[in-house]
Amino acid sequence: MKKIARFIAVAAVVLFAGFNANAETEYKEHVVGNADAPVTMIEYASYTCPHCADFHNDILPQIKKDFVDTGKVKVIFRDFPFEQIGATAAMLSRCVEPSRFDGFNSLLMQQQANWVSSKNPIEALFKLAKLAGLSQEKIDSCLADEKLLDKIIAVRKEAMDTHGFNSTPSFLINGEKVVGSGEYDRFKEIIESKLD
Repeated sequence: MKKIARFIAVAAVVLFAGFNANAETEYKEHVVGNADAPVTMIEYASYTCPHCADFHNDILPQIKKDFVDTGKVKVIFRDFPFEQIGATAAMLSRCVEPSRFDGFNSLLMQQQANWVSSKNPIEALFKLAKLAGLSQEKIDSCLADEKLLDKIIAVRKEAMDTHGFNSTPSFLINGEKVVGSGEYDRFKEIIESKLD
């Protein structure tokens, strides 16, 4: 528990006081779909954001079916945590095996209402991370990686400074800013306009 408390203290300092721009930990882009797809959808999301969960659970599957699976769209997920629990989930998602990222990402969003509202969200997160193949030792090592946390916060800061995003989910669809989840038809219309 001391390690968890230490991590939360570090996360709070980094989240609300700044970040180390020289972080060297690799922050891999997780891309779903054809790398050469004509439309790129970049999603900025937090694992503790209910609107993000709604998008992942209700809208993204239809986007995948209609546009990703047909080679027209690739989706890139970028972290945009607002607080320590969201940052913890983001770190754990970046520490699972790359082949398990999509499954863990989906699990966190599908189970969000359960783990976020539990008596101990951090412990609930650990249980989910273990389902994704992380040992307690790997979890501890992951959460001690301050450079990884720096990079996650740097990604969030870049989205705020460059694109003016301050809420989640927020998207760039071939450079067009889209804020909020809304309905599937909204995304369909934007994507189709990029395919013309």
